[in-house]
Amino acid sequence: MGNIGLFYVGAVLIVNGAMLLGWITPRGAAPLNLFVGLMQVFTPTYLVLTAGGDPAIIHAAAGLYLFGFTYLWVGINALADLPGHGLGWFSLFVAVVAVAYSAQSFATDSPVFGVIWLAWAVLWLLFFLLLGLERTGLTTITGTVALVEGALTAALPAWLSMSGSFRESWMVALVGAGVGVMLVVFISWAASLLRPVPTSVASARE
Repeated sequence: MGNIGLFYVGAVLIVNGAMLLGWITPRGAAPLNLFVGLMQVFTPTYLVLTAGGDPAIIHAAAGLYLFGFTYLWVGINALADLPGHGLGWFSLFVAVVAVAYSAQSFATDSPVFGVIWLAWAVLWLLFFLLLGLERTGLTTITGTVALVEGALTAALPAWLSMSGSFRESWMVALVGAGVGVMLVVFISWAASLLRPVPTSVASARE
């Protein structure tokens, strides 16, 4: 995934995480989803058309469509007020494919991106459970994971790559995974404290 595209994937994941946490409305998050979705569809299409049949380029470009279609779908659903079941089941497909990309990254000695793809598989699995199976109790944790992954699996590695500071190593991969888990726990706890108290509960306390 190109560094510029990955950087803005980080932005849209952060915005979508904030949306799921109730900090942004779906319609408010729609424009960025459409912008990034279009970018993540145009870019792989250009790569495929100019690949000259190179299977490595085509294989890498195929992964970009997974995210481009997701963000376009989120934006369209928000603006048209459509149900999320279809997006949820597509997210299950994305999760399975992401596991395959993760395994390939580990096999080619790219542990950082192996962990990143695995993290994306977990996030898209949560999207499936939340949207496809309507497990609404997972809304907070899904939003939190999206927020954290937007920063740690997209924006930060893209920034480091563009600045020439990105390094592939098992130590970086394991430390990043550990920091990510701790941030998810902390933000989930903080979000629970900031969640508005239901009117009925507030009245009972008075």
